[in-house]
Amino acid sequence: MAVKIRLQRKGRKKTPFYHIVIADARAPRDGRFIEKLGTYNPMTKPATIEIDRDKAYDWLVKGAQPSDTVRAILRFKGVLFRKHLMRGVAKAP
Repeated sequence: MAVKIRLQRKGRKKTPFYHIVIADARAPRDGRFIEKLGTYNPMTKPATIEIDRDKAYDWLVKGAQPSDTVRAILRFKGVLFRKHLMRGVAKAP
């Protein structure tokens, strides 16, 4: 089963609000999901991002693939950098 970290759209027309979720790749965009990691509100200046970094890191290590937008969010919050560093620690003798 391919698992993705992606955005689930909420909010009214022209006022988007997103939940960052773990979902099966075959599930529809706003359909079933496995776990909610946080929220993303692009309407505020600057955009509001709340995410559980530990859960996101755990899912990345398990093999979940982030979408392009979620990858940018995880990079901004330092989750991908943590994964990069922990991979180096695991290689050390």
